[in-house]
Amino acid sequence: MPVEVILPKVDMDMTHGTLATWHVKPGDMVQKGAALFDIETDKAAMEVEAPATGRLQHVLAEPGTKVPVGSVIAWLYAEGETVDTLPPVPAPGDVPAEAAVPDAPALGGTEQAPYAVPPQGMAGHASPMPGGSLLRATPAARHAARTAGLDLSDVAGSGPRGRIQKQDVDDLLVRERDVAPPRPVSGWVADSGPLAVTRRPGRDAPLVLIHGFAADSTGWLPLEKALLPGRALIRIDLPGHGRSPKRKIRDFAHLARMVLEAFDEATRGLDGVHLVGHSLGGAVAAAIADIRSSRVLSLTAMAPAGLGPDINGEMLAGIARATRVESLSPWLRQLAGNAELIGDDYAKAAMRGRADPGLRSCQMEMAEVLFPDGVQAFDLRPAFARLSMPASIVWGRRDQVTPFRHALSIEADFALHFLHGIGHIPHFECPERVARIVERQFAAVEAPG
Repeated sequence: MPVEVILPKVDMDMTHGTLATWHVKPGDMVQKGAALFDIETDKAAMEVEAPATGRLQHVLAEPGTKVPVGSVIAWLYAEGETVDTLPPVPAPGDVPAEAAVPDAPALGGTEQAPYAVPPQGMAGHASPMPGGSLLRATPAARHAARTAGLDLSDVAGSGPRGRIQKQDVDDLLVRERDVAPPRPVSGWVADSGPLAVTRRPGRDAPLVLIHGFAADSTGWLPLEKALLPGRALIRIDLPGHGRSPKRKIRDFAHLARMVLEAFDEATRGLDGVHLVGHSLGGAVAAAIADIRSSRVLSLTAMAPAGLGPDINGEMLAGIARATRVESLSPWLRQLAGNAELIGDDYAKAAMRGRADPGLRSCQMEMAEVLFPDGVQAFDLRPAFARLSMPASIVWGRRDQVTPFRHALSIEADFALHFLHGIGHIPHFECPERVARIVERQFAAVEAPG
């Protein structure tokens, strides 16, 4: 049977969308996930991906047409499938649940979530800007800006309706190079290039791992060893951490958008993944799961940030500014429920990864942006409450960074695991216990039937 192409709802109060342009002509073959068409609303313009691989037929909406949300606007026929007469067209209210595109959080309006990242499959041509204005850019311009570590909101577009062209990005980079001041001795400058992603090949739906503040992807090793062998892994280093380039961030929304781009690129072509995040990475993972719900099979958040104001800002600042093992060790020992687990070898390894003074300065600035005056400046509780996939929160009852009672603030159904005698890093302190929790979620999602 042909696959229906449906105009998605991408805004909480959206009832109609204007079909701006088709990227594929009737009769052309398109791959699942490739750009299929653009839609425009009062708040944003965005690119929509093909829901399946097939040949585009029976196009019902021409460019410029205002279409009700949920309407069928075309069909995709598999290779070799006979193209019949026009199939029956269901009314928008009759669209089957499995064919409907999930709603996305409001973008640019008064109900906007505390982070703002583009909905699934809609990151191509435009993004909402604060106040509801549009940031339009070609895919080549977005790729050039991402590679250079440049924020598109800083680029003036010269194309139609202010659309940013690749040349606009190149011109700004030339101007910044010509007028850039000498690098201060004690400061740091942002790097270019994508975030670091490492992989372990394996079977089944991959597990995507996002670490916490002042850590990196190597910290997942104890959990990886405790998991049943054979699971495919994808690890993402946060900006300014591990092997990722140093980046300046404006707020949590900006950080989440950076990691989302790496997630989209790393999981392109996959039907679904499991997400595990720790601390700040747990908040980022929840933001991704909220927006990319159709591609996230389950979420496990360990001591996630963003569920309350309390945080041990003194500890975070101490870890970020430490320049040698002797000044780093006392802070690291507070991460575990049993301080004896954090020995000299652990502290030395952590300090080797923090030898670059620019990296430390980058993280100190990030901590000031995200946790000003020792307070969490972002609220992810609405995002957690919207999640529809199986989700668990794992928290040590001896956590000295963020209190485990924050988990009780979520008004949603979650599996809560409060671990006796464990601190802020359960994946290091008791990896076998955490692995069993994660694998139970795998089993529940992936069970036949």
